[in-house]
Amino acid sequence: MDKRLIQNLIKEINIMADKEIKIMEVCGTHTQMIAKLGIRSVLSPKIKLLSGPGCPVCVTDEKYIDTAIEMLNNYDVTIATFGDLLRVKGTKNCLIDEKSKGKNVRIIHSPLDLIEMAEVNKDKKIIFLGVGFETTAPIIALAIKTAFEKRLNNLFFLTSIKLMNPILHYILKQPESQIQGLICPGHVASIKGAKYFEFIVDDYNIPAVVCGFKALDILGGIHYLVKQISNNEKRNFKNLYKRCVKPNGNPTANQLMEEVFQVSYGEWRGIGNVENSFLTINKKYENLDAEKNFIVKIESQKHITKCECSDILLGNKTPRECQLFSRICNPLSPHGPCMVSTEGACAIAYRYREEM
Repeated sequence: MDKRLIQNLIKEINIMADKEIKIMEVCGTHTQMIAKLGIRSVLSPKIKLLSGPGCPVCVTDEKYIDTAIEMLNNYDVTIATFGDLLRVKGTKNCLIDEKSKGKNVRIIHSPLDLIEMAEVNKDKKIIFLGVGFETTAPIIALAIKTAFEKRLNNLFFLTSIKLMNPILHYILKQPESQIQGLICPGHVASIKGAKYFEFIVDDYNIPAVVCGFKALDILGGIHYLVKQISNNEKRNFKNLYKRCVKPNGNPTANQLMEEVFQVSYGEWRGIGNVENSFLTINKKYENLDAEKNFIVKIESQKHITKCECSDILLGNKTPRECQLFSRICNPLSPHGPCMVSTEGACAIAYRYREEM
């Protein structure tokens, strides 16, 4: 049944696509599944699927990495982080360079592992690099709250948690933006709710959809968008992922975020400063904030590269349009953050380059 539905969806999408249509998928998992399933290869070349800034590692600013490295250099601390952050360069080095020098850098799989680590190693100061979007923010908030309640005085958090709503506002306000439809990030929607993305239609008159990650889900989302765009129908928003996404999201997760974090501004790598787009640790929990406990001075400078991750993150270019892609930039020798993470658009395009 799914096979027949998929075939019919592909056929209808391609018939409707009588002009160039640019659709952005924001979530890194959507980007990965679109490539893995070979969805581009079965769609009309008139349909351009563009990747957005949904990879948290890709948009982690150089200054954040520099700060973590300086804390390693200036203090007797252990840095705990997820593995895909190790190879992201700051202005000069990355954490894996420091680890190779004998610095104490540990890979963990869940922020809650930190609690046990801190309890077992009470004589060691541990700094967790908490990077992510609304999807990982609740579990990081829970780790902070748990550490606070257990009065762990050797565990600290250096966070770079970004919000999806403000960055989409930023992208859609750009004069050069040619995005005609949006596939919203399903994981973020499961936390924040479908209503979180209704502004896309209300404020910009661009159709948007929340969908899952299977072939039928993604093609159903594309069909919904293409139909409105090609037929000049009234723009609408649709939640096609109701099995996981409720209108108002997960109330427990949202309450945790509101309790631990406050909204602030912050720097997105390759994009710049975006107002009200970060979650930072609030005053109640500031004794766990690494920036307030380990003071380092970072000179303002940028890593110079010909990498075009900025335009790729904003949906202005595809990875293949970057002059470094595949030729000298690849997962073993990445020149930009979009090639480092498994959720990065360039790394995905490289991995599935024969199919895309």
